[in-house]
Amino acid sequence: MPFNKLGLYSSIVRAITAKGYGEPTPIQQQAIPVVLSGRDLIASAQTGTGKTAAFALPILNRLGPHKLPAPRVLVLEPTRELAAQVDEAFREFGQFTDVRTALIHGGVGYGAQRNALHKGSDIVVATVGRLMDFLQERALRLDNLQVLVLDEVDRMLDMGFINDVKTIVSLCPKKRQTLFFSATVPPEIDAIARFALTDPVRIAIGRARSVNESVTHAIYPVSQGLKFALLLALLEKTNFNSVLVFTRTKHGADKIALRLKEAGHSVAVLHGNRSQGQRTAALKGFKDGKYEVMVATDIAARGIDVAGVSHVINYDIPMTPDDYVHRIGRTGRAAAVGDAFTLATPQEANDVRQIERFIKATIPQLKLEGFDYKAVPVAPVGGDSDYRGGRRQGQGRGSGGGAGRSSAAHHPKGKPGGHWHSGGRR
Repeated sequence: MPFNKLGLYSSIVRAITAKGYGEPTPIQQQAIPVVLSGRDLIASAQTGTGKTAAFALPILNRLGPHKLPAPRVLVLEPTRELAAQVDEAFREFGQFTDVRTALIHGGVGYGAQRNALHKGSDIVVATVGRLMDFLQERALRLDNLQVLVLDEVDRMLDMGFINDVKTIVSLCPKKRQTLFFSATVPPEIDAIARFALTDPVRIAIGRARSVNESVTHAIYPVSQGLKFALLLALLEKTNFNSVLVFTRTKHGADKIALRLKEAGHSVAVLHGNRSQGQRTAALKGFKDGKYEVMVATDIAARGIDVAGVSHVINYDIPMTPDDYVHRIGRTGRAAAVGDAFTLATPQEANDVRQIERFIKATIPQLKLEGFDYKAVPVAPVGGDSDYRGGRRQGQGRGSGGGAGRSSAAHHPKGKPGGHWHSGGRR
């Protein structure tokens, strides 16, 4: 069913066309009518399937023209980058309306945000911490709220925001529409849903633990001392548009980015120790093609939507199997084809097995043709050498699984490697 048959106003459909959208995705087809009806909703879908448009489009449709008192819609996001991305989506989809939006997040001054709230914004997109600041100083009231959206709820749970979220929910009118959007819906979120929602419709697209079918992923076993050399070789031999390189630590991300720059790559860095201006510039430069590689911690693994990311490389194994799914979901978005490589040392064999159990699939193991795996190891660059005393959580969440395809045209030339067992790699 095309967008113009979903009950959306012509001004909204016009904006959809201007943005270059074609047919609605499954989550959009199912969620838009529910939101338009005014029902509460719990929606889960794989990353990269268009969840933001699934709530932004019908919300704009329901709001109609700008009016006071405000705000009428509150969208909560776990990170600044996600908040900025969702705010941008509302502005683009509402470009042919007079609806006002305000973006509220930390890392910047309060003045401009306070002014936006004072002028009266129909839609407020906010991170939890900064919103709590404004609520406590009474610069914002939620008495007239009609729609509350909790986006990436599982990530809010992981980040320890749930008590603040409950406080925010308690300040909203009881008569409202509440929408939960998440990649996974673990039991803890169900408990919050019972508190925040009334007789919600439930929509689940795909399997929560599965890798998007448009993404081909593989493990590249390598010793720690040759990991950076393999990263360079993969970049040299891979036909890529843009690459996201994930590392576990902020310090590791900085060191890897520096070495990649020294090797001649244009590189951006994104992690929590960067100023908000640096984070915004890095993400914008990566989106605009100024940088071909962005090195990031898991701050970029949830929800960041950058068109054209052809490859994801896990320089470090993620902390949890759940994060693996979200990391590689940064490529292959909106049904595009993408590839994901994970550089794994023999000591990380158990972590690989945990990921495979989580997604209920075996990840192919490859060796890069022409790479000298017998070279003399060097001092490790970033990654595990910077990681001390952390712990990985073997227990994942969600249900179902799938590992996507086993090969793709974008993969560098490689050959299958052996599979690990408890004594190392066979």
